[in-house]
Amino acid sequence: MDREGAAARAAHGLPAGRRVGGADARPGGSLPPDLGEDTVAAVIPSRRALLLAAPALALSGRLARAQNGSWPERPVRVILPWPPGGTADIVGRLFFNALSQGTGKPFVIENRPGATGTIGAAAFAQSTPDGYTVMHGSTGLSVEKALFSNLPYDAGRDFIPVFRTVTVPQFVLVPASLPVRTLAELIAYAKEKRGINGASAGIGSIQHLSMELFARQTGMPVNHVPYRGGAPIYTDLMTGTVDLYFGNANAPVAFVKEGKLRALAHTGKGRLTSLPDVPPVSDLLPGFETYEWNGVFLPKGTSPAVVVRLNKLLNEALARPDVAEKLRSQDLQAERNSPEEFAAFFAAQSQRWQGFVREAGIRLE
Repeated sequence: MDREGAAARAAHGLPAGRRVGGADARPGGSLPPDLGEDTVAAVIPSRRALLLAAPALALSGRLARAQNGSWPERPVRVILPWPPGGTADIVGRLFFNALSQGTGKPFVIENRPGATGTIGAAAFAQSTPDGYTVMHGSTGLSVEKALFSNLPYDAGRDFIPVFRTVTVPQFVLVPASLPVRTLAELIAYAKEKRGINGASAGIGSIQHLSMELFARQTGMPVNHVPYRGGAPIYTDLMTGTVDLYFGNANAPVAFVKEGKLRALAHTGKGRLTSLPDVPPVSDLLPGFETYEWNGVFLPKGTSPAVVVRLNKLLNEALARPDVAEKLRSQDLQAERNSPEEFAAFFAAQSQRWQGFVREAGIRLE
């Protein structure tokens, strides 16, 4: 007997020198005394066993194709839980347009705004985890569990962090007509007036939380005025309808340069590219930092190979000079990161902001 045949027979528990059928079979087709029916059943799979194994074989084939770099093989839906024009929308389109160009397969943005981002996130949570529905989420995902008691999903349990696209600090903005030019003057003015009107993009938004954190640390009285998104705030801020807004650093630069708004400080580190003369809040309050963040998620149950492949594609998009320059010019801060690094960041942000919401007694009105 050849060596390969002997090894194969040994692997299945067959006796050396015997074959099922052929020259060693007994007259009349009877089995050798040392080869019973159970042995034959173990060697020859039943039709039912093959049918049961088919889904697993198909899944292993998809995993292998993803690992070999063939994913995606068809269009990918990208759920964006915010309206067009905001930071998450701008960043999402920038990255996923790059992925469409790089893979030759369309990544189709689907804006699903409403209820502080929870409508789009709920739709994402119900999607099939086959790698063809992704979500470009934002800071709200790390806050909402402390605000909503009956969400149909748990972001920390049901969503797989894949890649953090950007972080962006906020500018502390006031109308150009407000008689203040520093944070110290703003605090004194608010105390003298027994409160000023501070706008936010919604209850529990990072703009709201940043303003609330600043007010609590300085004792500055602020009347919270929530809006449905950030875009309409700038009109009211320029006319003096509201007095204060912690706006994402990529949005108000033109208004500040035109003299329509005044930026007193920003919530990041050091100096920002767009307005290098504006100091950080931490000059007044050491350690004060807040950021809006955006990131890409897949639903729980998606194959690890797809998670790794999508992360690789997004890191490659970030490395493109045109993408990097567009981000840099708007003070949208981005760096290479892994699913594990983003997961750790998401967990830390969730712990920080959910704890603050409960401590500050912030509730949906």
